[in-house]
Amino acid sequence: MYKRTLITSALPYANGPVHIGHLAGVYVPADIFARYLRLKNEDVIFIGGSDEHGVPITIRAEKEGVTPQDVVDKYHHIIKESFRRFGISFDIYSRTTAPEHHRTASEFFRTLYDKGVFVEKTAEQYYDEQNGRFLADRYIVGTCPKCGFDQAYGDQCEKCGTSLSPTELINPRSKLSGATPVMKPTKHWYLPLEKYENWLKQWILEEHKEWKTNVYGQCKSWLDNGLQPRAVTRDLDWGIPVPVDGADGKVLYVWFDAPIGYISATKELTPDWEKYWKDPDCRMVHFIGKDNIVFHCIIFPVMLKAEGTYILPDNVPANEFLNLEGDKISTSHNWAIWLHEYLEEFPGKEDVLKYVLTANAPETKDNDFTWKDFQARNNNELVAILGNFVNRALVLTHKYYDGITPEPQQLTDIDRNTLQEIAVLKGEVERSIDSYRFREALKSAMDMARLGNKYLADEEPWKVIKTDPARVQTVLYVSLQIVGNLTVIIEPFLPFSMEKLRRMINLEKQEWTTIGSILLPAGHRLNQPELLFEKIEDDVIERQISKLKATKADNTAAPDVAPAKAPVSFDDFDRLDIRVGTIVAAEAVPKTDKLLKLTVDTGLDRRTVVSGIAKWHSPDAIVGKQVALLVNLEPRKLRGIESQGMLLMAEDASGALRFVIPDTAVTNGATVK
Repeated sequence: MYKRTLITSALPYANGPVHIGHLAGVYVPADIFARYLRLKNEDVIFIGGSDEHGVPITIRAEKEGVTPQDVVDKYHHIIKESFRRFGISFDIYSRTTAPEHHRTASEFFRTLYDKGVFVEKTAEQYYDEQNGRFLADRYIVGTCPKCGFDQAYGDQCEKCGTSLSPTELINPRSKLSGATPVMKPTKHWYLPLEKYENWLKQWILEEHKEWKTNVYGQCKSWLDNGLQPRAVTRDLDWGIPVPVDGADGKVLYVWFDAPIGYISATKELTPDWEKYWKDPDCRMVHFIGKDNIVFHCIIFPVMLKAEGTYILPDNVPANEFLNLEGDKISTSHNWAIWLHEYLEEFPGKEDVLKYVLTANAPETKDNDFTWKDFQARNNNELVAILGNFVNRALVLTHKYYDGITPEPQQLTDIDRNTLQEIAVLKGEVERSIDSYRFREALKSAMDMARLGNKYLADEEPWKVIKTDPARVQTVLYVSLQIVGNLTVIIEPFLPFSMEKLRRMINLEKQEWTTIGSILLPAGHRLNQPELLFEKIEDDVIERQISKLKATKADNTAAPDVAPAKAPVSFDDFDRLDIRVGTIVAAEAVPKTDKLLKLTVDTGLDRRTVVSGIAKWHSPDAIVGKQVALLVNLEPRKLRGIESQGMLLMAEDASGALRFVIPDTAVTNGATVK
């Protein structure tokens, strides 16, 4: 039996808002678990924060024409505020750009470095010759070798969820230039996962057979296939600098850096942080999505084991993916329901979304969110079952007893069995939550409202009042005990609604142990009842469906159109010397499949230009073609050839590059303005 619990939730990338897929997969179940343990008076802390060093941050910054810091400041605020309004009850929500995190991550790396854990080696890595930089995993896209998706990233396929390495991609290309990257040597530090393989097999496959099937199965697959060293540093200029000599221009790999954010956030929260991270009497539970299983079950545990003073995760209840109206949620295509927008469009209905996402949680397989199901669950379950029972019990008490809990008379077997069922349902909810089956737990909690509805329907106090008023006292007394107990058993799932219900029945917040007891004794005065939930009409849902249809139409009409960059002054533009020239010679650059060496008559001179267009244009076909050329670009060498300018090309949605040319022939050297 553990003395305390540390709950962590996956750190969302601060490159965009939070959507319902994030909520269903990670934050709603984590919040339910944290609230449940708090009701049980257990020592628990719930850690969250923004992941602000990933390559998705720099990609977003480049698209928006701003700095990475601008991006993370913007989205960290949006995410944190959305979580607050939605009622995700973090004890702290931090960020990985925080000074404490930089210190903690650097110290952690240095500890492993000083212990000789890392393997330092020079290896071939993809390099974009056109941009003159090494490519992090997310700057490389290609075809997934597992499912054939042609937009897989160098670290993961977002379609099938498979974790990848860049060299596994088929037809890789740079997201920066569209060019086929080349392999070039660079030095990095590697975590030798293969040295911990036997330990991982014992720890996971033998000692944690209770883990969810999807988690256990994915870990077993990784271990059966054999582990390879994993680089924990990257060639980037955004992130935590590698804290050793000879590491200029290198930062900690985001998946080394990010989970340490759980530790640094705990340090920010409490000076007693070590009792949650280094005391064997504490259990650590990671709530994540299935795409993060390998990092939380293999890589981070190896890091902790290698460091030697930290506890290891007790459980990692990862969920599968949530789809939207039959399609995979896609942030790049805006195919999502964003939390901050939902909160604006459905004020006061935070718990409705929590309920639907829990009732339809992708715990064992991918599930689908639809607006029609959202409406049906609100109207047919929250309104018709929970809200209906509460309303009938409270309204009848006000009508017959002026809002005061009546004195019960002789209890019948039906009354006693009904009250005893409360404790039975409590046990069912406990067993389900303790096993991380939150969908099942919610159903059992709602069964208490179903119990109340059946009890009222069977006893019919509105009829019996005419013939046996004393019996009605007992019926409403029993009904009110169910109402009071509902405020406790449903609290982890619908906290705002239960707070509202407690106000209606004039009851302080109760502990979990009170479930099954008399919470509204005879003589207890109730406050005025209100509707606990409201019906959602068809027109509200149709607006949301129309909004998604418009999004789909936009995606079809203009897929993958990059946003406008930040404004520049006319003087900045005027410094660019763009001329029309004619390609007079073209040949492939040896040992590359993307570069062409061109000779261009610019009207000023004949100059050499190296361009990554061989994939779309053959040398013979482009000789004689007029092109637009930036002639005052600083020369640089590509494959040993000095390139003296850059062609202007149009990139379509598929990544293909097309010439930008005048609609009629003009004199070489004509300026483009």
